[in-house]
Amino acid sequence: MAIDKVREFLKKFNMDNRIKEFDMSSATVEEAARALNTEGKRIAKSLSFKAKDRILLIVLAGDAKISNSKYKSQFHEKAHMLSIDEVNNLIGHPVGGVCPFAINDEVEVYLDESLKRFETVFPACGSANSAIELTIQELEKTSNYISWVDVSTY
Repeated sequence: MAIDKVREFLKKFNMDNRIKEFDMSSATVEEAARALNTEGKRIAKSLSFKAKDRILLIVLAGDAKISNSKYKSQFHEKAHMLSIDEVNNLIGHPVGGVCPFAINDEVEVYLDESLKRFETVFPACGSANSAIELTIQELEKTSNYISWVDVSTY
């Protein structure tokens, strides 16, 4: 299971014991916010894109949306999200549990500026009923991100 891969991955950072698992779904921003009793904008959602021969994972705030013009300016092509069927194979986690931890090696991770408004955020942990609270510095440390990008509006 993907959550087990994430738990093992986060052990390297002594953070595996901070994963929260819920009796309810946390697959959407709204569901995660309810499960965590927090604002939806603090949910760190991970969106998956195909860019020519690259697979991109962009982590952004729960209230942010991809701006097509900003995305094109950053990545020099139109945004093409992965289909639901492609996500698990190309990223390594199922839809609803996608996160920047324990993903396939070739996936490029980018963190969106929309996250910098918060002291802590809540990314999923590989399943549709899990999350972890991380500071922005911890997210940087654990996500193996390439760079910060500004590709959203909120």
